[in-house]
Amino acid sequence: MLTQSSTRVLEPADLGAALAVLDSAPVENAFVTARVQLAGLDPWRLGGEMWGWYSDGHLTSLCYSGANLVPICATPEAVRAFAERARRVGRRCSSIVGPAEPTAQLWRLLEPSWGPARDVRAHQPLMVADRPSDTVEADPLVRRVRKDEMDVIMPACVAMFTEEVGISPLAGDGGLLYQARVAELVGSGRAFARIEDGKVLFKAEIGAATRQACQIQGVWVAPEHRGKGLSETGMAAVLRYALADVAPVVSLYVNDYNAPARAAYRRVGFEEVGAFMSVLF
Repeated sequence: MLTQSSTRVLEPADLGAALAVLDSAPVENAFVTARVQLAGLDPWRLGGEMWGWYSDGHLTSLCYSGANLVPICATPEAVRAFAERARRVGRRCSSIVGPAEPTAQLWRLLEPSWGPARDVRAHQPLMVADRPSDTVEADPLVRRVRKDEMDVIMPACVAMFTEEVGISPLAGDGGLLYQARVAELVGSGRAFARIEDGKVLFKAEIGAATRQACQIQGVWVAPEHRGKGLSETGMAAVLRYALADVAPVVSLYVNDYNAPARAAYRRVGFEEVGAFMSVLF
């Protein structure tokens, strides 16, 4: 029995305790919570390990170590322990992402051995909404993407990813994993777009989704249609779908330097409640 402060890789039997930690901050933990609810804690199904930090024998902090390294409800002591474990095993992730304060501490500890990063986005406002917009009319032409429209939506998804991350999702495996993820979102009814004459004007997806909260991602407007308000009316439409069909709270996070997007989301009704940080390799 763990009676002192310590960290270890969690096992399937620890699922209840891990979910209790995740449920303590349902909005900011939505991404990891969704994965754990679907796959449990078995590393093969989860796509990575879940590290747990115990204080006086109680599980109080987590860190997901997979394609992303994500500190969860992490105290300063837990972050130090997670950083030490991460240094020992070496970098396996393509990014570190999570609530800004613990993520910044984690990066400070890891940068000497893992740096330099390709990009550091130190302040990404976390925004939430729990009711449909009462100021922006939802675009009636925004709808769920059909399964037979993969060839239509993929170029827009690739363009969005490349603009946002700085590299193409087609690199490496030719985009097989990325295409599978897009197909999963389309198949589950969580991909939305305004499509005219076979072209995507606006698109967004509901990525992480739990019973308590969901997260909008991949917001994109075709360059030739930017500045026409499509991001606002499109987001108002996706917000309505999300609240009606997925979860009672809808969140997203956005780069702080993207002032137009932040202003658009505020007009739709999203409020800033915190901040994330991303370190990209």
